[in-house]
Amino acid sequence: MTLSAPTGTVARMTVDTAVLAWLLDTDPALRWQVERDLAGSPPEVWRATRARVATEGFGARLLALQDDDGQWAGGAFFPRGYDGSEPGQPWKATTWSLNSLREWGVDADRLAGTAEKLAENSRWEYDDLPYWGGEVDACINGYTLANGAWLGVDVTENARWFVDHQMDEGGWNCEWVEGSTRSSFPSTLNSLEGILAYEKLAGGTDELREARHRGEEYLLQRHLLRRQTTGEVVESYMLRFAYPFRAFYSALHAVDYFRAASLQDGTAPDPRIAEAIEVVRAARTPEGTWIQERRHPGAVWFEIDVDAGEPSPWLTFIATRVLEWWDARDESPVAG
Repeated sequence: MTLSAPTGTVARMTVDTAVLAWLLDTDPALRWQVERDLAGSPPEVWRATRARVATEGFGARLLALQDDDGQWAGGAFFPRGYDGSEPGQPWKATTWSLNSLREWGVDADRLAGTAEKLAENSRWEYDDLPYWGGEVDACINGYTLANGAWLGVDVTENARWFVDHQMDEGGWNCEWVEGSTRSSFPSTLNSLEGILAYEKLAGGTDELREARHRGEEYLLQRHLLRRQTTGEVVESYMLRFAYPFRAFYSALHAVDYFRAASLQDGTAPDPRIAEAIEVVRAARTPEGTWIQERRHPGAVWFEIDVDAGEPSPWLTFIATRVLEWWDARDESPVAG
């Protein structure tokens, strides 16, 4: 598949007043982020909204579904009794539930005792390994690294796993245990997100930070989209957007990560993401929104975004935030 490179000059992204009002009229899990990143609300405002996530809406509903043993749906990555017969993958088990609560901004104190319960009761479906030790899958280990740091678990050995299993190209591949020696776009992105979250929450190490930068370079050399060998876009799905991102790779998912990494490092946006940025910009509707293009198949506790074909508040927020960051790239970055 070919994709034309961006040409010419585009106007700086600004969020429409009506779109901003629409984004603010959402669940606290999204609203506080809109307040902080788009509306310019003072910290006391968005922090107050974030505190509501645990007691209202999506966050409260998901917290209420936690099992007495600390898990969700009775399993680590898959629900208890999952046999693979349903379409897609279920998104109800412990890891996916923790990912959501962390990404929605729930304070770790709201899950007091969860880390200890999972250490005692939860085992990975792969080889019955203990939960906080992770397993062999790079994406799973990335989620475990981030969630462990969030809940105050000592996951330094999990962090070390990424240094020890980084491939020669600089990325990671969940299929390494099956003999793969080539890095993967999705595996690398999910690994990078886990490492970055660990750095923010636990400080990280120089060695792990170097591994993160090598992983970023793997994607940057490919402009987040293309095969290095042929220059072709790797997969057409990279140009389609759906929320929640889950484990799936897209241009929007990737540039949202690079925004977070740039802010963490206090560096300007890398010019090699320009093409992916323009893919995001081109998907904007005349009304200033982004459309949910699909639903990832698989059972969920409840939906948090719109059906396919409808304007998505989550995608609109993330895409607007990314474009504002990119379009302000000549200004001094602020770490955060």
